[in-house]
Amino acid sequence: MSSSLRLELYTPVIDDRPIFLAGAINGWHPCDERFRLQPVGEGHYVLEFPGGEPLPESFEYKYTKGGWEHVELGSTGEGVLNRSCSGASHVEPDIVPHWRWYGNQFNPDFLPRIELISDHFDLPQLGTTRRVHVLLPHDYDVHAEKHYPVLYLHDGQNLFGEGTGYGSWQIEQKMAILASRANHELILVSIDHGETERIREFTLESTKAGKGKGRFYLEFITQTLKPFVDSSFRTVSDPENTGIGGSSLGGLISIYAGLRHPDVFGRLLVFSPSLWISPKIYFDAIRFKAPVPMRVFVYGGEAEGAYMVPNLQRFKDALVRQQYGGHTIDMYLSVDPEGTHQEQHWSREFPRAVEWLFYGHH
Repeated sequence: MSSSLRLELYTPVIDDRPIFLAGAINGWHPCDERFRLQPVGEGHYVLEFPGGEPLPESFEYKYTKGGWEHVELGSTGEGVLNRSCSGASHVEPDIVPHWRWYGNQFNPDFLPRIELISDHFDLPQLGTTRRVHVLLPHDYDVHAEKHYPVLYLHDGQNLFGEGTGYGSWQIEQKMAILASRANHELILVSIDHGETERIREFTLESTKAGKGKGRFYLEFITQTLKPFVDSSFRTVSDPENTGIGGSSLGGLISIYAGLRHPDVFGRLLVFSPSLWISPKIYFDAIRFKAPVPMRVFVYGGEAEGAYMVPNLQRFKDALVRQQYGGHTIDMYLSVDPEGTHQEQHWSREFPRAVEWLFYGHH
């Protein structure tokens, strides 16, 4: 069949690598000059098939930046399925959010700089100490006048590197992926949990582990750690630029950080929160009135149990209802039908949450 097919590609990853189509129509050649896309604007490329050229009724394809070691990837660095396109005359819009970099998921030059603030940072509210790291944008020193939003994260043992016990979110790799599309301008503060004291420090009410110490842990972050971070690094310290986040019990205490300290935290990253341990949280959410506009990203997997997603929906309904008399709470609920209570799922969701909370991207 004859065609005047036009492919239009947008990608937020700007570099000097050319872009090619590789598919069934050219033997899956990854750098065929006949199928090289032409730039027409920043991040905008087109490939026009000349009229009269025979094309199949439909064909599969992928985009590459010159080889399979530079093939397109999904937004969080995962592989993607082949695309499919009709050979009929039309305009086919495509988006590629990320690309392989010489076979890697990310450009290693974009990894954030990880600094140990202290192995024994003083936690006077609980009479103990805690290991704290900071992850700075890879170009932090290049932009010496720039100030950055901050995201405080719990359970530092499982956030970067190989992790301990349960694995890792690999947030340093995810930030490198975000850096490829310039959505990395954020300081991350990683706070290790208190080992055997974790349950008590991440809850406000009494549990089988004992009386909750969550309010003292949150006072540590707001009264001790945050002032140190704001005085030591170039931060934007207002609540619209200050976030807090975690998973499981770390997700629960992040909710309470927002409810109890909304003048500090205006961005909440909440993954698979243990809402069951604190039934009172729904009542607290309804009574809450946001003093500033807030953004809350909530994630849960349907494979985490029969009640995870219904509880998240119930929490969302309760929190949104508070808006009478309070500022707007913009809440995004992300549900993974196959998601389990594991680091690998929270790792995959992390870039999406960061982009939505701090860049407003869906």
